[in-house]
Formats: sequence, structure tokens, C-alpha cells
Amino acid sequence: MNAAEPLPSDPDQESIGHLLDRLCAVVPDYPEPGISFKDLTPVFADPVGLHRVVDALSQPFLGQFDVVAGMEARGFLLASAVAYSTGTGLLTVRKGGKLPREVFRREYALEYGTASLEVHRDAISPGARVLLVDDVLATGGTMDAAASLVEEAGGVVAGLAVILELDGLNGRENLGGRDVLSLQKVQG
Repeated sequence: MNAAEPLPSDPDQESIGHLLDRLCAVVPDYPEPGISFKDLTPVFADPVGLHRVVDALSQPFLGQFDVVAGMEARGFLLASAVAYSTGTGLLTVRKGGKLPREVFRREYALEYGTASLEVHRDAISPGARVLLVDDVLATGGTMDAAASLVEEAGGVVAGLAVILELDGLNGRENLGGRDVLSLQKVQG
């Protein structure tokens, strides 16, 4: 935030960066020493903040998607709000083992080990354009796995939208040139 730049009196005129700086709680040394965790729950709890974030995530892609996909769990909150505000459908991308019917499954690397994501095999109409939405882009593993699932299920990835992008973790570079929107880059 530029200290010389005053905050506007009208919250709708406040830049999305200022809004995130003002509302995002920073928790030092969580989940481990040396990490500054960016807690977005105060942004979600603020009616103006939530509205502005949802609009900022969806507006650049308006008319380019039919379905919004959210990754478990905070991505569910954002994707639901984006889908509702744009009158589109919602796809939940779940952690492995949570879905009851036949699924497409994709494993991806974590810092220590692997995890998996799943979507139902019949969740996406062939050729449906899908906007993937999540809260944070770090290394890109989760988002890449979700994008691969959308394509395996017959969808087309229209774009990837996140609130925060952690700088220095190469998440964007690990997404194979996909169209990525992040509302704010922060130190990872």
C-alpha cells in the first residue's frame, strides 16, 4: 500500500488492493515459524469486501464461461458467490474420496507427499467453458490438477481466478500459460 495515497471516503472507489490490505488479517508464524498466513475470512465477512472481490474475480471473464468451479474448501465459498452473481452453474472440485459417484481423479504434489482432487464424471457438459476460482495461488499444484480434471471431463478452461498470488512460488509459471487473474500478489 502506498502511504501517500489516501483511502477514498466511498468504499466502492477503494482499490481492490487497498481493500484486501485493510481487511485481510495477517497471522505471523502460522502454520509454522517464518510463515505469515494471509487470512481472508475477514474479507468474506465484510459485505462490501465480499461483493467487490466476487465482482473483481468474475468481471474480466464475463461472457467467457458457463460454469464456475471451486476447489475445496475456500474455493467453494468464492465459486458459489461468482456463480450466483453471474447466473452460471457451479462445479465443486472435491478432495479425493468425498464424491459418491464415478469420478475423474487427479493426483498432485504437495510439499511433503501427494493429494488428489476429484469431479463427478458427468459433472461437466462437453465443451462447457469453466472458470476456476480459488482463494490463493501458491505453487499451482491444486489449480493445475483442477484444470486437468475439467479438461478430462470434457470442459474447456476459460480462465483461473484467485484473490491472492504468493510471489516467488512460481504458481503462474506452473500453469502452462493458462489465463490467470490474481487480485493481489503478496510475499509467499
